[in-house]
Amino acid sequence: MPPAILYLHGFCSSPNSWKVRLLAEHLAGRGQADRLHCPALSHEPRHAIAQAEAIIGEHGVDLTLVGSSLGGFYATFLAEKHGLRAALINPAVVAPISLHKYLGVQQNLHTGESFEFTAEHIRQLRSFEVPQLTPERYLLMVETGDEVLDYRQAVARYAGCRQIVLEGGDHSFTHFPDHLPQLLEFCGL
Repeated sequence: MPPAILYLHGFCSSPNSWKVRLLAEHLAGRGQADRLHCPALSHEPRHAIAQAEAIIGEHGVDLTLVGSSLGGFYATFLAEKHGLRAALINPAVVAPISLHKYLGVQQNLHTGESFEFTAEHIRQLRSFEVPQLTPERYLLMVETGDEVLDYRQAVARYAGCRQIVLEGGDHSFTHFPDHLPQLLEFCGL
């Protein structure tokens, strides 16, 4: 199979995020629209992982994971479990801790769908924590202006991995368009 990307979006996000749309448009312009997979991930962590693993099962090692925020946390677990590469964009390094403040009713930013985020979901996230990383698998892309997550946690967690640390920006990773070529190169596209 040709190289492909499995994009894992963040908490309360969807395949309609601006980064996914930009990536899809760019790949379509190159005649590679079929190389991008981005499921609407369940708010329940174990179901989100199962959704991703179904796509991994179809593609195997020709797949590169791209995870944004909570998707970066999932991508780390999946990269280590399945021996895949992963590009992480402002990843949630300690998701069970950082998402604890979101317990209760949440609303998807793109679909408007409401859901309850529970203590059980936090327990599920803890089960996906990875104690040790394989540095050569990762490309970390962070902005110091991330207002949601402390970029320094990601820099420390992914020490020894290829890193792009950019001044300013925000949690959405404003420099994404400028670094699309590096991302696609990392993904083998």
